[in-house]
Amino acid sequence: MSAAPSPALAETPLSVLAGVGPALREKLAARGLLTLQDLWLHLPRSYEDRTALTPIRALQPGVAAQVEGRVEAVERGFRYRPQLKVALTDESRATLVLRFFHFRAAQAAQFAVGARVRAYGTPRPGALGLEMVHPGYTLLGAGEHALGEALDPVYPAIEGIGPASLRKLVLQALRHLPPEAALELLPEDWLRALGLPSLHTAILTLHTPPKDADLAALQAGRHPAQRRLALEELLAHQLGLRRQRLALQAEGARALRGDERLVRQLRAALPFTLTGAQERVYAQLRADLRQPRPMLRLVQGDVGSGKTVVAALAALLAVADGRQAALMAPTELLAEQHLANLRTWLQPLGVEVCWLAGKVTGKARAQALQAVASGAAQVVVGTHALMQEGVEFHDLALAIIDEQHRFGVHQRLALRDKGRRGVPHQLVMTATPIPRTLAMSAYADLDVSAIDELPPGRTPVTTIALSAERRPELVERIRAACAEGRQAYWVCTLIDDSDEVQAQAAQSTFEALQTVLPGVRVGLVHGRMKAAEKQATMRAFKDGALGLLVATTVIEVGVDVPNASLMVIENAERLGLAQLHQLRGRVGRGSVASTCVLLYQPPLSALARQRLDTLRQTNDGFVIAEKDLELRGPGELLGTRQTGLASFRMADLVRDADLLPQVHALADRLLGEAPDVAERIIARWVGGAARYAAA
Repeated sequence: MSAAPSPALAETPLSVLAGVGPALREKLAARGLLTLQDLWLHLPRSYEDRTALTPIRALQPGVAAQVEGRVEAVERGFRYRPQLKVALTDESRATLVLRFFHFRAAQAAQFAVGARVRAYGTPRPGALGLEMVHPGYTLLGAGEHALGEALDPVYPAIEGIGPASLRKLVLQALRHLPPEAALELLPEDWLRALGLPSLHTAILTLHTPPKDADLAALQAGRHPAQRRLALEELLAHQLGLRRQRLALQAEGARALRGDERLVRQLRAALPFTLTGAQERVYAQLRADLRQPRPMLRLVQGDVGSGKTVVAALAALLAVADGRQAALMAPTELLAEQHLANLRTWLQPLGVEVCWLAGKVTGKARAQALQAVASGAAQVVVGTHALMQEGVEFHDLALAIIDEQHRFGVHQRLALRDKGRRGVPHQLVMTATPIPRTLAMSAYADLDVSAIDELPPGRTPVTTIALSAERRPELVERIRAACAEGRQAYWVCTLIDDSDEVQAQAAQSTFEALQTVLPGVRVGLVHGRMKAAEKQATMRAFKDGALGLLVATTVIEVGVDVPNASLMVIENAERLGLAQLHQLRGRVGRGSVASTCVLLYQPPLSALARQRLDTLRQTNDGFVIAEKDLELRGPGELLGTRQTGLASFRMADLVRDADLLPQVHALADRLLGEAPDVAERIIARWVGGAARYAAA
């Protein structure tokens, strides 16, 4: 293992570069660029090949190319908006139009008829043949012919700094790049075995790729230089998560060693028998909770697999020790569903279940806070209100976080910090099945369990996709289903995620369906309603008083109505696979054959078609999660607020999944043999985000 280099040069502020004054420094800082190292690692997002010329006649639509020709005609128009069109002709006697919508008068004047212009862009079909919209271009002087000697990097844009200025700054920063031995942190034998270059070589290659570099590999992110940086970036995140876990476990936790009398009583009272998967996961939780170190476990299970009852059994182990458990959910509706289940199961056993959410105010809040602080509330259920100042637990032993990817990292840390008598054990639950590659990288700090078996009696849901033009047929189908005593959901989705706009869409759909279905009792639930109203409507639907429930995606998680056997999801093409699968999980919860109708607005994009086809072909949440990861990337699956995961600089969890075994082995070696080097790697790539990466 080589000695870790001094970080002094890497941490040199950008003010050492010529031309970087306070104003420019502020613009760079807004993008997180503060030091020389930040610029070394501000990597190009793509490359342009300006080392060769393509005859205009040989241009292919959609294929970026560089051309050179003389200006044949110039036209300025103002019919709908200002535009400048420049016709170029080259020796192949073909013509290409350059079109600009944003231009200055001086810029237009440069394009004199007969002037030589070199332009780079992506041609597309236009009214008069091929055209390039807003290409990069250079006006050539009399003797200018030289082409570029290297591929041109294209950097992520920074507001207020032009591409040429940014490139000059990066090149300036590269002059300060330390020699190879002073920069490298990874063992040479690993790099040799993987066929990857040193970090020094990789950085220089990516910022100044030679003329003969493999452009296709660079554009695909598969070039050895990119893989070298991806390896180290994945390693940095892995080390940050592992270090977080080690630090947390070093703090210790009180083992829960109470008897299982309450657990046995609940098992006997349940109207169902636990599945083999539930039994297995409960045994894992019980073993974790009996250790004198904090449990850190993620339980993932498809919609309806029975995670809540397993969490309830774990909570009883805390109660049996005279301590408290807290369950936090991201929405009031989901928290209320958990509250209803836990009260049904636990209160007959003499366990006090307390409710604490933002809507609990005044005297009720004061009483709840007192019960939590005194320990009278043995199990506390709520939303993020559980983490607010003023909420003091008597002795929190177990923190259960449901649908954890919806919480900001700071919120999860705040709940963990509520354990006044040591770190509480943590149980994290999600109904979004997480692909193995993502779990290996994103949850390196957690032990992962899967409830991969549905309770008996659940029927598979038939999924069909219908064009919105067939909406009248669907209304008739709902009429027939309700006439037979069954129930249905109609889910309204919109691109605009604001509660207000969603509520308006749901309101108008509700009114329209009431008009066309006069014999059906229709209910409405959306995010702008008061909690009591939502709860009352949901209760009426669950009790069978309503035949059709119109809702926004607030019903995505937590609503259990076994008699509902039909779900319509409007504008289904606008939702991701995981969310569609979650919504579909609201039906098929009883023994009646159920159907989910994906209503879409044609024409469908290729991506939307793939999503809808996947849902029609499988009900397996883990298969769907893998496909969702492939189509949308990890940021969408985990929630973009997951610090460090949605914003890798070079790594891509789907593309670079094959590097993860090496990353794991390398993390083991560094933590064992060179913890100081591990710290440097974390600082280089993750910096201040390390504390939150595992929260």
